[in-house]
Amino acid sequence: MADEAGNSSALIDSTMDEDDLEEEMTAAEVLQKLEQAWKNEKFAPELLEVKSELVDCLIEQIKHMEDNIEKARKSSKSDWKLMIHRMEIDRIRFLISSYMRTRLAKIEKFAQHLIAEEDSKSQNEPGRLSPEEITFLRAYVNNFENHLKSLVVRHMPQNLQEIDRDTVGERPNLNSYLFFKVINSQQQVLVEPEPELQNFDTVDLNAGSQYLMRYRPAASLLENGDIELL
Repeated sequence: MADEAGNSSALIDSTMDEDDLEEEMTAAEVLQKLEQAWKNEKFAPELLEVKSELVDCLIEQIKHMEDNIEKARKSSKSDWKLMIHRMEIDRIRFLISSYMRTRLAKIEKFAQHLIAEEDSKSQNEPGRLSPEEITFLRAYVNNFENHLKSLVVRHMPQNLQEIDRDTVGERPNLNSYLFFKVINSQQQVLVEPEPELQNFDTVDLNAGSQYLMRYRPAASLLENGDIELL
């Protein structure tokens, strides 16, 4: 995907103004950031914060790119060049759709856990789901619980007919191990805390190096962009 991202960015750059992106990001940077968000989402055991702004930006740019291709086709430009440009668009579409499919798969897998998390947060507290994903999540949980009630729960004794979301749903395994590359050096990262033994195992993470570590102590580093998953 890295080479594809590089080739695709050249096509996007020809259709994007500098003011189209927040924080003055270039088209290549947007594509690179979404590619890394896709990788992080694939390898992280939990659902990460959604990158809606990157997805929306690239979708908008695809529309501009298709318009430019249509104009080029009418002006009788080389068919093989247009074919290459369409392949680049297809690659970007694949990246976007794969990113969204990965997130939807996690939403279905951890639906009960996510709905409980969503219901417990305050109104102004930022969440990890987009409004569209929240709508999907609530519909999915509602359909699942209705199906469970009609198939199983209604045949059980009255005192056992309440669905406990904590026992029904699956939770992400935050103690699973993963590989990552360090972007920004970090000092004294807590790896294996053992408070009862007053023993705290720490490690220094050097930029450019790769490590194998449990996800839980690395989660905040991933959220801050100090590491990227491999």
